[in-house]
Amino acid sequence: MSKTLAFQAEVAQLLKLVTHSLYSNPEIFLRELISNASDACDKLRFEALNNAGLYEADAELKVKVTFDNTAKTLTITDNGIGLSSQEAIDNLGTIAKSGTRDFMDKLSGDQKNDAQLIGQFGVGFYSGFIVADRITVESRRAGALAAEGVRWSSAGTGEFEVTEIERAERGTSITLHLKEDAQDYLNAYKLKGIINKYSDHISLPILMEKQEWKDGELLSATDPEGGRQPGGMVKTGEWETVNQAAALWTRAKKDITQDQYDEFYKQISYDSQAPLATTHNRVEGSTEYTQLLFIPSKAPMDMFNRDKAAGVKLYVKRVFIMDDAQALMPTYLRFVKGVVDSADLPLNVSRELLQESRAVKAIREGCTKRVLGMMEDLAKHNALPAPSEDGVTDVISDEDKAQVGRFDTFYAEFGAVLKEGLGEDFANRDRIAKLLRFASSTTDTITVSFADYKARMKDGQDAIYYITADTLAAAKSSPQLEIFRKKGIEVLLMADRVDEWALNYLHEFDGTPLQSVAKGAVDLGKLQDDDEKKAAEQAQTQFKPILDKLKDALQDKASDVRATSRLVDSPACLVVQDGDMSTQLARMLKQAGQAVPEVKPILEVNAQHPLVKKLESTTGTSHFDDLAHILFDQALLAEGGMPADPAAYVKRVNALLV
Repeated sequence: MSKTLAFQAEVAQLLKLVTHSLYSNPEIFLRELISNASDACDKLRFEALNNAGLYEADAELKVKVTFDNTAKTLTITDNGIGLSSQEAIDNLGTIAKSGTRDFMDKLSGDQKNDAQLIGQFGVGFYSGFIVADRITVESRRAGALAAEGVRWSSAGTGEFEVTEIERAERGTSITLHLKEDAQDYLNAYKLKGIINKYSDHISLPILMEKQEWKDGELLSATDPEGGRQPGGMVKTGEWETVNQAAALWTRAKKDITQDQYDEFYKQISYDSQAPLATTHNRVEGSTEYTQLLFIPSKAPMDMFNRDKAAGVKLYVKRVFIMDDAQALMPTYLRFVKGVVDSADLPLNVSRELLQESRAVKAIREGCTKRVLGMMEDLAKHNALPAPSEDGVTDVISDEDKAQVGRFDTFYAEFGAVLKEGLGEDFANRDRIAKLLRFASSTTDTITVSFADYKARMKDGQDAIYYITADTLAAAKSSPQLEIFRKKGIEVLLMADRVDEWALNYLHEFDGTPLQSVAKGAVDLGKLQDDDEKKAAEQAQTQFKPILDKLKDALQDKASDVRATSRLVDSPACLVVQDGDMSTQLARMLKQAGQAVPEVKPILEVNAQHPLVKKLESTTGTSHFDDLAHILFDQALLAEGGMPADPAAYVKRVNALLV
């Protein structure tokens, strides 16, 4: 019995896109179909852990690639888990579960990058239509009766046909009826080259039938000298493995080239670019495992979605267990890709058991330290060494030269996520802090480390000063920096959304306290002379009546009003008490829809500024309150905030101008 069904609307749209415009490199279809075949074998291996009968006396899992020059077909066969009739309809006719809509939304028009997305969003099967004008799938699910086989067929237009068939073999055969312009894939040499390029790391054997040259038949049986018909390659009936058939991470490092590592990374990450760094190690001891980990060169589009499943692939004794094993890598390293193969975990390990396992904790700690080591190595070789005093430069290897600038690339992509580790990974907090980079009041580039800052601190300076803001421009032009600029004191500028939160967990670096210039009263210690301290105290006393009036006028906005020595050119600024939530963090949390306690900042005023002096002349008039609110709102604007009532602010400024 057969039935014809319509494709899901999104599938039809996808097929049109794939067949007409997506791929600039059509050979990628073979990579996708072999990858799917390997996944089907992994699924069988996993399900058979609880039901060995699914192997049906055929436990040697493999993938076969065959072609037929006469029929113009190419077939990829696996003896994996297979499909039932309903699964064929669900998996090949609709792809709601694989994120097709997200796939469509992510397309950029860059064919090279778009080609990687088709695997990432689980729609690799449809890449077959790049080279085929019809695809036929025959399958039977492991454990089902021979009569419960299914044939799925489609020309990639608006519909597909499903038929019940008799199929003795478990698994799936995908037959591509090649288009006229794709028949160069009916070539063993070409197919082997593609398999070696994209699928060499597949741990299953990929088999192709051996071929040998056979001379053509004699033109005349009675005249051997009369010549022969053209000869050709003929299949011998013997099968050969055309890939390494060993998981890449199980092979010795000396036998693997960087190109092979890069290609493996691209396969598991669906990234078109090579990774920035690679580490491959076998760890022995109380916990035994192999790790093959990569730092990408570009951040994924959803990197800041902490709820998205992320993590490395987990294998146990080379048996695939799960993608995105989050328990093996801390959340702040969610961008790391790779494989962990454990010799200690049980084959039936679940995500819940992973959270409780001591072996998993040891693997997580080992992987974290290894990744941080990769970052430290990138930082160490980020720049060429300076010439020695005699002008002689050390000889630099090509490998070290290739590392130059890679840490800058890494930090631009992943620095903000790395900062999350300050609050999540107490054991490695110091290592993380040494890797952080910032802009500063003396440089616009995000290259200054805490160690760099400490090396430049002025004599008598006893704190690392920093400021957080919504943007680098806002940080650099903040009024809070005025006294520091005047005295030539460097201030670190921090503009990532995570900075304010992360620095709650880092109070010092290498024994030197960190101090926000926007929190607490300014105290420059030995860097402030006695005359400056005395002038500030006098201003607080002499200006007290005006400060009290300002506090009364702004009682709904400011928790206190005081004179300050931190301002030079600006009339006022906002600060908070040490330990209180900053107004910037409060705004950020409010924008994220979170409940935020009321934050009333302190208004600090520059008693020497003409606008502040003008307040004295308006005491007792209605203009005083207007000027007080203008002063507060301007201070709020200067730090990137917005007046609670913008219209009222404009009205007050207009009245002042008139």
